[in-house]
Amino acid sequence: MRYPFGVLPILMLVNFLTNSSDVLAQEFTVLPERIQLHGQDASARVLVQSKSGQQLGQSITRVEFQIADPTVARMESGRVFAVGDGKTELEVRVAGQTESLRIPVRVSAANNPQEWQFNAHVQSVLSKAGCNSGACHGALAGKGGFRLSLRAYDSVADHFSITRQDRGRRIEPAEPASSLILRKASAQLPHKGGLRLPADSDDYRVLAEWVANGSPGVQPDDAALERIEVLPEKLRLPAGSMEGSQELIVRAHYADGRIEDVTHWAKFSSANEAVARVSEDGKIQVVGNGKGAIVAWFASRIAISSVSVPYENEVAEVAYQDFKPQNLIDEILLEDWKSLNLVPSPRCTDETFVRRAFLDATGSIPSPERVRQFIGDSDEDRRAKLVDELLGGKAYVDYWSYQWSDLLLVNGNLLRPDAVAAFYKWIRGKVETNAPWDEFAREIVLARGESLEQGATNFYAIHQTPEALTENTCQAFMGLSIGCAKCHNHPLEKWTNDQYYAMANLYSRVRAKGWGGDSRNGDGKRTLVVLQRGDLIQPSTGKPQAPAPLDSAPIDGDATEDRRAVLAQWLTSKDNRYFSRAIANRIWANYMGVGLVESVDDLRASNPASSERLLNALADYLVQQDFDLKALTRLIMNSAAYQRSATALPENADDKRFYCHYFPRRLMAEVLHDSIVSVTGVPSKFTEIEFPGADKRGTKFYPEGTKSIELYDSAVVNYFLKTFGRHQRRITCDCERSNQPTVVQVLHLNNGDTINDKLSAEACVITGWLQDAWPAEQVIEQSYLSALSRLPSAEERQRVLNLVSEADRAGVERRETYEDLLWSLMTSPEFLFSH
Repeated sequence: MRYPFGVLPILMLVNFLTNSSDVLAQEFTVLPERIQLHGQDASARVLVQSKSGQQLGQSITRVEFQIADPTVARMESGRVFAVGDGKTELEVRVAGQTESLRIPVRVSAANNPQEWQFNAHVQSVLSKAGCNSGACHGALAGKGGFRLSLRAYDSVADHFSITRQDRGRRIEPAEPASSLILRKASAQLPHKGGLRLPADSDDYRVLAEWVANGSPGVQPDDAALERIEVLPEKLRLPAGSMEGSQELIVRAHYADGRIEDVTHWAKFSSANEAVARVSEDGKIQVVGNGKGAIVAWFASRIAISSVSVPYENEVAEVAYQDFKPQNLIDEILLEDWKSLNLVPSPRCTDETFVRRAFLDATGSIPSPERVRQFIGDSDEDRRAKLVDELLGGKAYVDYWSYQWSDLLLVNGNLLRPDAVAAFYKWIRGKVETNAPWDEFAREIVLARGESLEQGATNFYAIHQTPEALTENTCQAFMGLSIGCAKCHNHPLEKWTNDQYYAMANLYSRVRAKGWGGDSRNGDGKRTLVVLQRGDLIQPSTGKPQAPAPLDSAPIDGDATEDRRAVLAQWLTSKDNRYFSRAIANRIWANYMGVGLVESVDDLRASNPASSERLLNALADYLVQQDFDLKALTRLIMNSAAYQRSATALPENADDKRFYCHYFPRRLMAEVLHDSIVSVTGVPSKFTEIEFPGADKRGTKFYPEGTKSIELYDSAVVNYFLKTFGRHQRRITCDCERSNQPTVVQVLHLNNGDTINDKLSAEACVITGWLQDAWPAEQVIEQSYLSALSRLPSAEERQRVLNLVSEADRAGVERRETYEDLLWSLMTSPEFLFSH
C-alpha cells in the first residue's frame, strides 16, 4: 500500500529507546527471513528481535537498515516498500555492532497498479473497520437496511449487497468519492456507526480505487488464501516490558505464492490477559508472569504468537535437585519451570498420596484399613502398585462410567428409563473391558439397531438432528464448539458455514423407527437405521453441501454406503490431533485439577494449552498406546509432577497453570456425598426421578446401598447433589458441573439433613464404637483415618482428648461428642477438598 514518505534514504537509523540498557554484542534475528513484494503498493514490516539460542526475546529498536539496491526497494519507518522489479538485500545491523544480517528482497510487478480484490482487500477493509461486526451491518438483520455477512463469511452475498442491492445506490463508479459506502464510513453523511474510514486513509483509498475499477466481485482466477502466520511465533519477554515495545507482523499466504503483509487489517486479542495484552494494531503489553498467547485473525483464519514471561524469582539450580523426573511429563514440566523461574513443591506424603490417588482414580476415599496398610508398607514401589490396584478395581469402573455418562448426557429427562439403563450399561461395559477410546467413539458414531440391545444408539435419541449430532460429536470427542458455524463462519475459529453443513450431511441418512411417547413413559425401544439416499440442505444455498469431515475432502454424495463410516474413520484416526488432544486433556484435568487447555471443552486454536509441547506429547503417547486410557492414567499418576505437595512455596505460590504444586479442588458433588456415606456408614436412598416442572416419578433402578457415583443419570432426586452442583447433563459441556461455593452449601453442611441425619442414624459407625466400648483414643484415630486418610498429629490427638474429657465432665453423652467430632472433620477443608 502507498504511504507518505520523504526523501528516499539509502541508510536509515531507527533510534528509539529500548528496554535493555545495553544492546551491544547481543545475538539477534530479523523477521521475516525473506521479503517478497508484489505490486506498486506492496510493502512489508520488518522486526529485529533479540535472540538466545532458539528463543526470541524482545524487540531491538536501535537498528541500522540499508537497502543494497535502492532502485528495487526502499526502507522507511520499519517497512520495506517496492520501487522496481528485481532482487536486492536488506542489511540489518544493531547499533554499535559490527556483525550484520542480510535479508533477501524480491520485488515483482512494481510498476503495475494494484488490483484490489474483493476477498483479499475490500473485505479486509470492511472487517478491520468493524462494518461487518455483529454490532453493525453484520447483525442478523443488518443496520439501516444494509446487511453484510458476519466477518465476511459470504463474499458473494456481500458483493451483491454493496453493488446491486437497492439498485446499486451504494456505489458511484463514475465518481467513487460520492459512493454512499464511502461517504457514510468517512462521516461525510450522518452515520450511526460514526467515523470508520477517514478520507485521507489508505483503507478509504482501497475502496475508492476498487469502485473506480468497476467494483469487481470474487473472480475465478483470484488466488485462494491458504494460511496466515504471525511473527514472532514464540516470544520470551521480561516482566514489566515497555508497553507497545513489541510489535507483531501478520502475513497472508496465497495459493499463487503471493505473500502479503496484512498486519494493518488483522484483528488481535489476548488468550490470557493476566500475562499479556495487545492493542488493535498488534503491539504487546506485558502485565503479568506466566504463559500467554496473542491471537491474530484475518479472513476467518487464526494464527497464534505465544508469549512467555518468567516469574521474577532468583532460582538456583540446586532448587531442582530433589525433583527426580520419572517420565516425559516430568521432563517437559521441569524445562517449563526452569524457563519460568518456578520451583516445584516437595513430594507429598504417603497419607496424602493414598487419599489423592483413590479420589482421582475412583471417586472414593480409602478405608482406614487400606490407609494403615499403605503407610506401613516399606516397598519402594508401593505407589506404583497402588495405582495398578486402583485401575483394576470396580470403583474405577464406577467412577469413569459416571464420567463418560456426564459427557454423553445420560439423562432420564432426555431418555426413557429402560433406554437410560441400556446406554449406561453399554458405557459401563466399555470401561470394564478398558475398550480403547477410539473404539468407544467409533461404536457410538456407527451405532445402529434396537436401542435396548444396542445401548450406543441412544446417543442418537438424545441428539435427533444432523446438526445436533454434528455439534455434540465435535464437542464430546474433539473439544470443538462449532455451533456458531451453523449460521455463519465461526468468529473465533477457522470453521466455515460450508464446513459445518458438510460435516452435518454425514449424519443426514440416519433414521429412527418406533419413536413414540415421552421420556416419562414407555421403555424407549426404537430401531436406528441408515438409508441409502438423503441429504441435508445448506440453507444459504438451498442445495446439499457435499458431505465431508472437517478439514477433509468431500466424498461422493451419490454413494449409497453409510457415510458415517467415513466420519468414524476420520474422527478416530491417529492423525486426527483434535481427537487425541481432547481426550488427553480431559484425562489430565481429572488427575491434575486443571486442564492443559481450560476449559477442557474448549480446544479451539485461539485457546492454546499452557504447555502445547506437553499436550502434544500426551496425545502422541496415547496414540502409541492405541488409545488405552489406563496407560495414560498410569503415566500421569506415576509422574513426579502428580505426586507434588499441594503446599505452595514462595517461589511458586502464583502458579495456577504449570503444576509445580498440586492444585487443591473441592470434591465433585457425587464424590463428596459418597465420602460422607463412607465415613458414617449410612447409605442414601435414591427412589425418585424428577422431570421439568417439579413432576416426580418413582424408580426401582437403585437398591439401597447404591452410591451416587453409580447412578445412571442426573435426573435422580437428591437435594445434596443438586446443591453441590452435579452435572445436569443438558448440554455437552463441563460447565454443566459447578464447584463454586455458595451460602446454601455452607448452611446445608451445618444444619442440613445429609450429614446430621446420618450421624444420628442407628446405622452410623458411632453406634458400633459405643457398643464395642472403643476407648476415646481409638475413636479419634479411626475418625481421622476414615475422614482424612491420615492419623491425627500428637497435638490434634491431645486436643480432641481434652475436648472429650471436658464434654464428659459437662455431662454430654459420648454419642453427641463423637457426632460432633465426625461433623467437624467432614466439614473441614481437608475433607471437602482433594489435595
